Amino acid sequence: MKFSKWQGCGNDFVLINCLQDKVADYAAFAQEVCDRHYGVGADGILVVEPSVKADFRMRIFNTDGSEAEMCGNGIRCFARYLYDSHLTDKKEFTVETGAGVLVPRLIFEGDTVSGVRVDMGEPILEGDEIPVKGFCRRHVVNEKLTVNGKDYAMTCVSMGNPHCVIYVDDAEGFPIHELGSSFEHHPAFPRKTNTEFVEVKDRGHVRMRVWERGAAVTLACGTGSCATAVAGVLTGRTDRSVEVQLDGGTLHVEWDEASNHVFMTGPAELVFTGELPKR
Repeated sequence: MKFSKWQGCGNDFVLINCLQDKVADYAAFAQEVCDRHYGVGADGILVVEPSVKADFRMRIFNTDGSEAEMCGNGIRCFARYLYDSHLTDKKEFTVETGAGVLVPRLIFEGDTVSGVRVDMGEPILEGDEIPVKGFCRRHVVNEKLTVNGKDYAMTCVSMGNPHCVIYVDDAEGFPIHELGSSFEHHPAFPRKTNTEFVEVKDRGHVRMRVWERGAAVTLACGTGSCATAVAGVLTGRTDRSVEVQLDGGTLHVEWDEASNHVFMTGPAELVFTGELPKR
């Protein structure tokens, strides 16, 4: 089976084209292939499938085999793969995901793709839709969350997948490896959660580190960057257009007031291609 490995701000993926090849068990495949010692190594796998409601369908499986609804860095890599592999000649097209149909648009410098801008749709802010227990239809903004005996102020957003944004004084020094799992598995989050630890530099620039649900610490999270931008507006900390500095690079995110849609722009780079033995 042929595969390609991609990365967006260091968030890396093994991409397989299931318009051609078939995998019987995506969960087991993801666990095996994502292993950084015995497999290819990645934060997750991206699967190209046909769609009846969009140009293509993207599925995402984490390193633990769980399926994610959406992945912001992943959809940029997915979009560039489709174009570079001549599966489409469109510069803007639709992709069915677990978070709905999203629209990536390729950005060019001359004839070369320099990045991808994605219309990530509208953020979901109602507590029971994110979901966060105990908030029903209310927004979850600067609400108390107790983790390992310490109180934090959480602001929660769904970009088709759940996020909990925590503002900290020092993102670099925050003990994310020690505490990340406790946030992910906190009983307040019935479907677990991704957690962003955010230090505000100024109204247009934040430093963010992320613990991803099902993948632990990663170098970047696209949907998490979008959730961080939305949370910044909801808490009055940042403007609607913000640069999100991640461990692996920088994304630009804008929450458009007129359309209520969130737009994310960033890189998508091929790392290498290869072939896996038949399974």
